[in-house]
Amino acid sequence: MKIAVLPGDGIGPEIVAQAVKVLEALRADGASIEMETAPIGGAGYDAAGDPLPEATLKLAREADAVLLGAVGGPQYDTLDRPLRPERGLLRIRKELNLFANLRPALLYPELAGASSLKPEVVSGLDLMIVRELTGDVYFGQPRGIEVRNGERVGFNTMLYSESEVRRVAHVAFGIAMKRGRKLCSVEKANVLECSELWKEVMIEVAKDYPEVELSHMYVDNAAMQLIRAPKQFDTIVTGNIFGDILSDAASMLSGSIGMLPSASLDEHNKGMYEPIHGSAPDIAGRNLANPLATILSVAMMYRYTFADTATADRIEGAVKQVIAQGLRTGDIWTEGTQKVSCSEMGDAVVAAL
Repeated sequence: MKIAVLPGDGIGPEIVAQAVKVLEALRADGASIEMETAPIGGAGYDAAGDPLPEATLKLAREADAVLLGAVGGPQYDTLDRPLRPERGLLRIRKELNLFANLRPALLYPELAGASSLKPEVVSGLDLMIVRELTGDVYFGQPRGIEVRNGERVGFNTMLYSESEVRRVAHVAFGIAMKRGRKLCSVEKANVLECSELWKEVMIEVAKDYPEVELSHMYVDNAAMQLIRAPKQFDTIVTGNIFGDILSDAASMLSGSIGMLPSASLDEHNKGMYEPIHGSAPDIAGRNLANPLATILSVAMMYRYTFADTATADRIEGAVKQVIAQGLRTGDIWTEGTQKVSCSEMGDAVVAAL
C-alpha cells in the first residue's frame, strides 16, 4: 500500500508525524506500507513556487491513498490568490476527483465535559456528515472581482449538475444503510434554484434505498438543530459550502475540532485523509497540537480505501484507550486529567496499539 504523505504547513508536520508513527507500528507488525513525503500548500510554494507542485500531484495520483496535514499561514496571505496554500488544497481535491467528503462527529464519553454544550445534550453523539467536495460555489464559474459602475464587485457562481448531486447521494445513502438508516439532506431550496435541483435529485435517488428514511432541512435550521438537539441526526448529506460550515459546527459538539478526522473519496474509494482543522499557526512548532484527528484519519484510510475493518477498529480502539486513560492535549484538557504534548499523545496511541 503506497501512501503519499503531505504534511503541509503550521502544525501539519507535527500531527502527521504522529500518524506516521502509527503507520510505522503497523508496518513493524507486518503491514506492507510504503510512504513518500512531498510538499503542499505554503510548503509547496516555498519549495517550487506552486501550492500544488507537479511532483506532489504526480505522487498523489500514483499513490493508493493520501495523508494530508493542514495548509496555510499568515505569511502567505499577500500572495496572488492562485498561489495561496488553500488553492493547492482545492486543486488536489479537484485533480483527484475526490467528490465525497466524509466527516464523522463522535463524542467519546470521557470528553462530554469538554464539549461546549451540556453533557446531556451531546452524550452519545455519533453522526456522519457527507459533504460534496468538488462542486458548488467554490468551483463554479464565472467568478472574480471586477469594476462595475465605478465600484468593485465580487461574484461567485453556485453550480451543481444533476450527475454531481446523484453520485454524492448514492455515497450518502450507502453510508446511511450501514448506520442508522436515517439520512437528512440539507439545502436552501426555498431561495436557491441550485438547492431545488439538489432536493429533487435526492428524492429520486431515495427510491433506490427504500430502507433509508430521507428527510430534508434548510441549512439555517440545520445549524440551529445541530446546537439544539444534535442527536436527532444520524447521517447528513449536503453541498460543499454548507458542509464546510456545518461540519465545523459539529466539531465543537465532540469537544474539539482536533478530534475529527475526514475522508475525501473518489468513485473507486481512493481517498485523501486529513483532520478537518486548519494549520493553527499560533501553536505551530510548539508540540501542543492534538494529533488524534490525524491518527483517526488513518483509521478511516484503512476502513474506506484499504477495506481493512479490523485494522481500522484497532486504531480507533487505541485512541479510545488513551482517552480512557485520561491523557489530554490542551484543547481537550479538563481538571483531573493529564495534559500531554502532541508527540506524547502519539507515543501513547502507539503503545496502546
